Amino acid sequence: MAEVHGKKTVIKVATKDISPYCKTSSYEGSADVHDITGYGKDAKVKAGGLIDGKFTCGGTYDNTASTGPRAALKPLLGTTVAVIRMPEGTGTGKPQDAFSAVLSKYVETAPVDDMVSWSAEFEISDVVTTTTQA
Repeated sequence: MAEVHGKKTVIKVATKDISPYCKTSSYEGSADVHDITGYGKDAKVKAGGLIDGKFTCGGTYDNTASTGPRAALKPLLGTTVAVIRMPEGTGTGKPQDAFSAVLSKYVETAPVDDMVSWSAEFEISDVVTTTTQA
């Protein structure tokens, strides 16, 4: 088993590489589950349905005017954007997830005793395409 360090993760939103500003990211896949139990059964019978998902990321705020998280993400709030996620970094044979997602939330947090931070939440729209980088 080979472990992979999270520091190699690459995240691109609407073609902008926001990886240098991220400290954390999370992909969550889910699916609808339907109860199709009929009369006479002693236990529930279930069937899978539509696939869904969420993606979140966040990190330390950086005021880099054209590429920082505020400049790259805040204007996209409420729009559908292309997201590319490379959990093992870039390189031949490494996995890559590509999907469209609506940026549903962008948050900036400014505590009095710490650095300003940011976070973003995306609702995935349609299928996630998983490929191997060439």
